[in-house]
Amino acid sequence: MSMIDEAVAALSAKLADGFDGSAKFVIEGAGALIVDGGGVRAADDGEEADVTMTASADTFQGILAGNVNPAMAFMSGKLKLEGDMGTAMRLGSALG
Repeated sequence: MSMIDEAVAALSAKLADGFDGSAKFVIEGAGALIVDGGGVRAADDGEEADVTMTASADTFQGILAGNVNPAMAFMSGKLKLEGDMGTAMRLGSALG
């Protein structure tokens, strides 16, 4: 199972009711996934979302496991955001 497949499974479990908005996670060196009202799925390269978050595999895994605070990762430069900050904050709360 690839890291993207594992991430899709983990996020799907945390966001069973979907998500109001759209967010794209780019995991450096592994690929990307989309979270939206339809659930969680692997993303195509050109797929757009309200917010795009980019992080290393280690940072992303830490966020999923609850060991890394998304806000702290952002402030320390380990998580990069492009797009709507409000959507990112709502997603962080939903994952919390």
